[in-house]
Amino acid sequence: MSATVVVGTGPVSLADVVAVARHGAGVRLSDGALAALRTGRAVVDELAADTRPHYGISTGFGALATLSIPAERRKDLQRSLVRSHAASTGPEVEREVVRALMLLRLSTLATGHTGVRPETAQAFAALLDAGLTPVVREHGSLGCSGDLAPLAHCALALMGEGEVRDATGALVHDLPVHELTEKEGLALINGTDGMLGMLALALHDLEQLLDTADVAAAMSVESLLGTDAVFAADLQGLRPHPGQATSAANLRAALHGSGIMASHQTPECTRVQDAYSLRCAPQVHGAARDTVAHARAVAERELAAAIDNPVITDDGRVESNGNFHGAPVGYVLDFLAIAVADVASMSERRTDRFLDVARSNGLPPFLAHDPGVDSGLMIAQYTAAGLVSELKRLAVPASVDSIPSSAMQEDHVSMGWHAARKLRRAIDGLTRVLGIEILTAARAQDLRAPLQPSPVTGAVRNLLREAGVPGPGPDTYLSPDLETAADLVRDGAVAAQLGAHR
Repeated sequence: MSATVVVGTGPVSLADVVAVARHGAGVRLSDGALAALRTGRAVVDELAADTRPHYGISTGFGALATLSIPAERRKDLQRSLVRSHAASTGPEVEREVVRALMLLRLSTLATGHTGVRPETAQAFAALLDAGLTPVVREHGSLGCSGDLAPLAHCALALMGEGEVRDATGALVHDLPVHELTEKEGLALINGTDGMLGMLALALHDLEQLLDTADVAAAMSVESLLGTDAVFAADLQGLRPHPGQATSAANLRAALHGSGIMASHQTPECTRVQDAYSLRCAPQVHGAARDTVAHARAVAERELAAAIDNPVITDDGRVESNGNFHGAPVGYVLDFLAIAVADVASMSERRTDRFLDVARSNGLPPFLAHDPGVDSGLMIAQYTAAGLVSELKRLAVPASVDSIPSSAMQEDHVSMGWHAARKLRRAIDGLTRVLGIEILTAARAQDLRAPLQPSPVTGAVRNLLREAGVPGPGPDTYLSPDLETAADLVRDGAVAAQLGAHR
């Protein structure tokens, strides 16, 4: 992607985060940002020449904040801070996460409230713009005083040290060296940028996945010979949650024009109430949508924040504060994991109904070609059940599990980084569970022939067939088909059918 995000013309948007993190957009600082950086730096330079101690400028950090550092040792102070805090361990974090946190730290630097020099912010922007990504490892952040360890790895790269990969994934050697001065090491590592970056990416993914969940539910209602009468706008309006209204409208649109639905909407049909996993899809999917909307509001407020400690105020004061605490972000990350688990749980229940002859309204056992010889999709449901079980564990909140650190100076921490990491795993799990439901419902559609599905649900079935997922027939190697279905969910192809056939 050749687009460039200009940082410093206002808060970066959630779309900016996705563009830079996932699609490789470049970045540059605005002229206004450079002016703000010069103003903020002038305050730091004045305090650095003062004989009194000022936290982060002429003192140690955390529990060592009472120690005064002489002027000739302050570059050593910043260098040592970054080196010692770059202490993550475990598997490498995804490139898109690191790029997101770098963009968000740059956004805060660009406000001028951190006191870094313009040339330091420009050097940091140059790393990001060049596609150079520091290696950050899974474990190390407690989500208070910000995501210290992950951000320290990025600051280390700015100093010309540590492990860095280029856009191809190759390790880079002989990085340019940028020397940090008073306040700069601290300013580069003190923010909620890691957890916030993962929240921004999660919101983007969940908005697409919830559209997909509506399509999947429609395919299941259709192929299980359910009723769409319960999705009527006037019935849904009796409970005026906005997310519920959106999901119900999606279900109506996805089922419009279905020959399968029309086939049993006759006076002889006695179906008036479906199981909850069919009938209540708008209520559950809608509640998840409203949770996403709340999380988006929190994320947008956080994107507008300037988080550092100490921070330079508009009137030139340098003040300690607690704005780095990750609780606001951690809470919504945990909240989203609950919604993800519940949407997946309902999806798995719909999948299971297809496979049970007592509940599938005339479909063969396990949708098998020759039941007994063939097992059909029996084990695909096992896979969905295993994923849902894991999602329930991932829904246990991280943000209530504080562990004190820094000799009890940092005696309550947010664990927001951990909440974000488990949400990323949960989103992958939901993607796979929805893929299994769609694959199952598509096979059931074929078994309802010659009755025809709706334009939307039929298009989804066709996507699967065009991608090589076979219809009903003797058992084949199933794992690649599950991966293909998950890929179609992940890349937005399934959700896109809603708009393409309205």
